[in-house]
Amino acid sequence: MTIHVVSGGDTIYSIAAQYNVTVRQIMDDNAIINPNLLTLGQALLILEPDVTYQVQQGDSIFSIAQNFGVSPNILLQNNPQLAVTGTIYPGQTLIISFKDPPTEEYLVNGYAYPYIDSVLLNQTVPYLSFLSVFSYGFNPDGTLIPPDDMNLILAARAYGAAPILVLTPLDENGKFSNQLISQMVNDPAARANLIYNLQIVMGQKSYYGIDVDFEFVLPQDKEAFISFLSELQTAMNEVGFQVFVALAPKTSSTQPGLLYAAHDYKRIGEIANFVLLMTYEWGYAFGPPMAVAPLNKVREVFDYAVTEIPPEKIIMGIPNYGYDWTLPFSQGEGRAVTLGNEEAVQLAMELRAEILFDELGQSPYFFYASEDGSAHVVWFEDARSIDAKLQMAAEYGFSGVGYWNLMRPFIQNWMLISNVYDIDKFAI
Repeated sequence: MTIHVVSGGDTIYSIAAQYNVTVRQIMDDNAIINPNLLTLGQALLILEPDVTYQVQQGDSIFSIAQNFGVSPNILLQNNPQLAVTGTIYPGQTLIISFKDPPTEEYLVNGYAYPYIDSVLLNQTVPYLSFLSVFSYGFNPDGTLIPPDDMNLILAARAYGAAPILVLTPLDENGKFSNQLISQMVNDPAARANLIYNLQIVMGQKSYYGIDVDFEFVLPQDKEAFISFLSELQTAMNEVGFQVFVALAPKTSSTQPGLLYAAHDYKRIGEIANFVLLMTYEWGYAFGPPMAVAPLNKVREVFDYAVTEIPPEKIIMGIPNYGYDWTLPFSQGEGRAVTLGNEEAVQLAMELRAEILFDELGQSPYFFYASEDGSAHVVWFEDARSIDAKLQMAAEYGFSGVGYWNLMRPFIQNWMLISNVYDIDKFAI
């Protein structure tokens, strides 16, 4: 695996010749639409096939996988276009394996809303260990507010990903409600009712586990919140369900702020089977321009986290999006526009904007001027920043990574992670 950064004089044809791969493969692995449109500083993932196969009449994905002793998921990971077309045809060349295949197993989680595009879902799930369904709500009395989740559950099962029920205290405006949390966790009957209802639904729908994503918990509700998590873990583990808890990115036990106060790393780390550290949103829609997940800041969180939580319980959060800020930035005026990572690169290519790379934060960015003459800066993720994040997760001995979220395509990322790690799958 190589990450090639486009420099002056490069074309996709010269790059393909340099690495002895096809132009089509570079285009597919990097979501390039126009082969004649590259931009300076663009990161290209270069993967060298080891074993390929030309499809014959009567072949199927399953028969080819069986003949080569690999799983159908491996074929889908190595040939992401199959999820788009849904078919194979005689004469088509499939990649069975790449050079230097991964040997270390890793967990990969991803969050999706029920309205995710079906083609995007099918293209992404082969790369996942867990598909986290966002989200189930609840009422103060512990009754559930379910989403339309069956399509996500069926897709997860079809591709060997374990479906995870995400529980959130969202209000009618889609905002985290700490008042709803407070009402539920301080009412023993409501807590018991919620846990019972969750067990019923998870059993009926064959969920693998539950992810508790409670943000902005009031400081005075900390003890009740942790008691709820303990009761939930006991009840769920007794019947075979795993408990995940999403945690704000803290750098100390005394870090001030409503987002952090009730997220006690040590005690929650003892209770949960896994925790997801939400290591993103340093750069955010209403804040000043910067990387969404700068690694120098992420490292500060990890240095503290591993003193409180066993590393093997930790899943590193990774953002699957970027932001476009109008310059000059003025706090309280306007907001950045969210965009996908592929969308960001496409914008840079179309505008011939040079992509720069911040070495401290290990994140790409570029400047451009819009049609009205206003200046912009875009921070996003690419193969370099993702590779750096995967290396950091491995450095700390974490069990895996989790993506917020799956609603935007990022095939370069999925091709990269499946060539760095053997993605754990579950018999569902």
